[in-house]
Amino acid sequence: MDLQDTFISNLKRFRKEQNMTQEKLAELCKTDTSYIGQIETKKRFPSLSFVERIAASLKVEPYRLYMPQDSNSSVSAEELKLIESEILRALKTDIKKIVKKHGL
Repeated sequence: MDLQDTFISNLKRFRKEQNMTQEKLAELCKTDTSYIGQIETKKRFPSLSFVERIAASLKVEPYRLYMPQDSNSSVSAEELKLIESEILRALKTDIKKIVKKHGL
């Protein structure tokens, strides 16, 4: 997948994740719906300043529109710590239940 295909794929994915129509994105970007459709069908490609408008409308950093999808799903160190804490809390609760069940 080339950079333009990656951009288009991410644009569609971020838009759909937010249940946003092409019409709504166009409204937020102050452009015509047909322009968003042309971008998503690879008929036109936006300028960098318009990419910034799209990113702001989707509430993502502009660089994320160019990152391969597997890179977008990577978890930050902060998120990993939160997940680890939740897992440890759940394990402690389960261990206490098991120990209590066996009368230890």
